[in-house]
Amino acid sequence: MLKAYKYRIYPNNEQKIQIAKTFGCCRFVYNQTLAYRKEVYEKEKRSVSKTDCNNYCNRQLKKEYEWLKEVDKFALTNAIYNMDAAYQKFFKEHAGYPKFKSKHDSHKSYTTNFTNGNITADFENEKIKLPKLKEVKAKLHRDFSGQIKSATVSQMPSGKYYVSLLVETEHEELPHTSHNTGLDLGIKDLCITSDGKKYINPKIIRKYEKKLVKLQRQLAHKEKRSQNYYKTRKKIALCHEKITNMRKDYLHKISHEIISENQVIVSENLQIKNMVRNHHLAKSISDVSWYELTRQLEYKAKWNGREYVKIDTFYASSQLCSACGYRNTETKNLSVREQNKQNKENVDE
Repeated sequence: MLKAYKYRIYPNNEQKIQIAKTFGCCRFVYNQTLAYRKEVYEKEKRSVSKTDCNNYCNRQLKKEYEWLKEVDKFALTNAIYNMDAAYQKFFKEHAGYPKFKSKHDSHKSYTTNFTNGNITADFENEKIKLPKLKEVKAKLHRDFSGQIKSATVSQMPSGKYYVSLLVETEHEELPHTSHNTGLDLGIKDLCITSDGKKYINPKIIRKYEKKLVKLQRQLAHKEKRSQNYYKTRKKIALCHEKITNMRKDYLHKISHEIISENQVIVSENLQIKNMVRNHHLAKSISDVSWYELTRQLEYKAKWNGREYVKIDTFYASSQLCSACGYRNTETKNLSVREQNKQNKENVDE
């Protein structure tokens, strides 16, 4: 089983320069090979494979731009493969056409592959060995055993550096249980189980909204690209990072509890992209992060031999009577279901 372990790293000034070079070279190669692929298709009406793009990089780009040889070759190859994946997704899944990467993009990362022991983790001295960087100081808070397959180095908008190690390891499944549950995802409560257990929505953005507004107002009055401008922008990035970390931590705790207690989990398959078009609910829907919760439930169910089922979007759950199963197609009013519940209690009496 492949599992990723993410650690914070503390590179020195020389290593920071090398990482920045690698980010820039990966972005450059991505854009150049995408332009090459587009040009060949427009002129010759033929498709170019990722191997052809990689050969174009090695035989032409590296000769023309000598500085591409200063960075890890696997990082450049993976950048080309990422471009190819985006290109294939455009044709197969009718996604958007791959865009050229900008140097001003806040998301910066590159991936390198393991070969001949070029990536190692020293848990005693808390250091990680990476290609071209040698040993980097790291906070190794979690141990693992297994074969490292690849490493992804990333830099957050706040300036922090992280490395994610993809490891082939064994996973011990949680004990199986006979209990099953259904989840009703919501905004007032994050989700409610079929047993009536409620998981509250912490509404993290609401807690930090005033602070973000204050910082954004301060940023608007700073001179662009000045020292104080970048200081304030870093404070905003740190605040957003804290919100993201708090949300993910809370969702991990909930998903672990649900997976531990149930063998079969059923939830709705919500069309979140369409739902956030409602400007009255967009902020609340984004803050509650249903997609992240369902994503965690999905992969944790696979790890632990559970079954996770997503009910079809058009299943008329709001129109069905919980007592007799009758479907009322004329209304979705919740008071009707409450009335049916009272009628059921009267019948039972």
